[in-house]
Amino acid sequence: MPLRLPLTRPAVVVAVSAALLLAGAPVGHAQEPAGPLRLVSLSGPADTVSGDDVLIQVDAKGRFPLDAVKITHDGTDVTHLFDPDPDPRQRRLTGLVSRLRPGANTLTASLSSGRGGTARLTVVNHPITGPVISGPHEQPYICATQRFKLVDGTTLGAPLDADCSIATRVDYAYGSTSGTVKALPDPAVRPADLAQTTTSDGVTVPFLIRIETGTINRGIYQISMLHDPAQPEPARANRSDGWNGRLIYTFGGGCRSGWYVQGANTGGVTNPELLGRGYAVASSSLNVMGNNCNDLLAAETMMMVKEHFNERYGPPRFTIGWGTSGGSYQSHQIADNYPGLLDGIIVGQSFPDVASATNITLMDARLLDTYFKQSPDAFTPEQQREIAGFRVAASVPNLSGGAVRLDPDGEFASYVPAALRYNAATNPGGARGDVYDHTVNVYGRDPATGFALRPLDNVGVQYGLAALNKAVISKQQFLDLNAGIGGLDIDADPVAERTVADLPATRAAYETGRILSGGGGLGSTPVIDYRAYSDDAAGGDIHMMVHGFSTRARLVAENGDARNHVILVEDNRFGGFSLDSPVLRDALTGMDAWLSAITADTSGRGPRDKVLRHRPADLTDACWTPGTPSRKITQVLTADNQGECGTLFPAFTTPRLAAGAPLADNVVKCRLKPVDSADYSVTFTPAELDRLRGIFPDGVCDWSAPGVEQRPLKKTWLALD
Repeated sequence: MPLRLPLTRPAVVVAVSAALLLAGAPVGHAQEPAGPLRLVSLSGPADTVSGDDVLIQVDAKGRFPLDAVKITHDGTDVTHLFDPDPDPRQRRLTGLVSRLRPGANTLTASLSSGRGGTARLTVVNHPITGPVISGPHEQPYICATQRFKLVDGTTLGAPLDADCSIATRVDYAYGSTSGTVKALPDPAVRPADLAQTTTSDGVTVPFLIRIETGTINRGIYQISMLHDPAQPEPARANRSDGWNGRLIYTFGGGCRSGWYVQGANTGGVTNPELLGRGYAVASSSLNVMGNNCNDLLAAETMMMVKEHFNERYGPPRFTIGWGTSGGSYQSHQIADNYPGLLDGIIVGQSFPDVASATNITLMDARLLDTYFKQSPDAFTPEQQREIAGFRVAASVPNLSGGAVRLDPDGEFASYVPAALRYNAATNPGGARGDVYDHTVNVYGRDPATGFALRPLDNVGVQYGLAALNKAVISKQQFLDLNAGIGGLDIDADPVAERTVADLPATRAAYETGRILSGGGGLGSTPVIDYRAYSDDAAGGDIHMMVHGFSTRARLVAENGDARNHVILVEDNRFGGFSLDSPVLRDALTGMDAWLSAITADTSGRGPRDKVLRHRPADLTDACWTPGTPSRKITQVLTADNQGECGTLFPAFTTPRLAAGAPLADNVVKCRLKPVDSADYSVTFTPAELDRLRGIFPDGVCDWSAPGVEQRPLKKTWLALD
């Protein structure tokens, strides 16, 4: 599938859009004026508008009265849709222009007196059902409206069409004095246990919650905020008293069965801590990786939902991305690939992305697990652990199970009919349930099979290299392991041959941001990486400390430092990513202060300069001692486990890192070099060297060189035709 750049956005305007956001203005797209007028899309970038309407701002410079400005849409006068800013010092008009036609629409602003130039803006309108940037819709696609539960426990009922659409609805809930959120069946009746809450702006209001539910981009979205139903409906020109002007967008985790479904849950919009502070909270079922493990589709969905939010309620002062595990994929990749959608992110149990460190680790775990089970006496449990690099040996079979996301007939949502699912033997024409076929619009298809191409490879990888050099395993064990490890075929079944990456897919993974670069918008985004430590989980756990350091390594490589990236670590007593944790609650407070300072900065400094300048002094890397009360330890956290934090919460490697891969863990296919005996801490005999060269006839990984097809992110705001 060919890449295209958005129709009207040169690279310089992308940078301007991000800068506008960080200066307190919403992300938009403006056409430079020829005179005293400028048109700006407040919905979002002007070439990615959806749903037949667009929120437009007209900036005016000069002494003329604002009622001298005339605005047209394809020649039709729409001036009556625009209102002046309530602050008379702000010389601008804002209006929602509806009835856009599909494709390009021209908006024009001019002065009725004829003085000065005319400003024009081309707006490209797409269907509310999508797609906009993610390429053709995935098929089959199974609706979940009859499974999606509302706050009162009822469901949305049957969809209205094949795109799984529903009629938009509003429900109410409330925060109770017990600290829970409950349904409010009759908005006119105030329950006896209704709580009051004081927002971050210091406003005290009844804890009444308005929840809007609808469908956008074939996903089910929800937007919640504090609002008293006795008051007029909240709107752009009538902000709810309880809204603090900020938006949190929640992203859900998962991935194992995220194929071909609309999804019956969002990332959550009823958290009492978030709502109680006054944040509006938004999410979509396609922003839960357990429903959709295509980060490009997730970015598109978030973009479209935020556009709707901007148009309905007004652009927020800033937007915080909030998500754990699979939610961290989305937060990182949206911030990097589509700068301006998220102003800051708070992630938990983080990974850099879907495609690199995670999938590579899962692949290697499956290969090792298969080998260890086929040769049960070849290695002790401790040797197995050292080969894999994990803290606990149980992580090998645990992560091998997680490799089901690489398996096209591995795991589907229960409501995907069996007749639609791929099975190599019984239904080879069925839908393939793996992360590559799910993202086939990016990776492309094998013309011979029609299956997705894969950026997946282990040619030249010397498994157990660190264990060999530490004398934990013998030379014979090392040679036997690498001779027998094999690879995964197109159906993720173990085979004798190593796996060879499809180079077009590998190139696309780097160029489009499916492999996190860190060189797009992420370097100018405040990031708080909260880690509830789980490397020591008895049954194994993929959510390891090292993945956060891999993200940091990419930021350093692309930006020179990672001063916008803060890591906070404590034990797992609060269960992963829970606002029961005082550390996570304080992280939210710190992020709010950070972004508030950035958006208040009206200087001409660049976005990254503002981010680094305004990071709160007390918001630094830290860990907390286990137990109660815990003690905060402030120190720079490192992958080599320096200091007291490194002792309390040590990071461990993965099989690929234990084979010599760089900490950034972003090399899909390594470049090869000849076997050299000087590279090992052990001495191979001539016969052993001959065998080693026979195992690796084309050479072993040269981790000092960039990977094959590894290249910078091509552009931000890339889209697919």
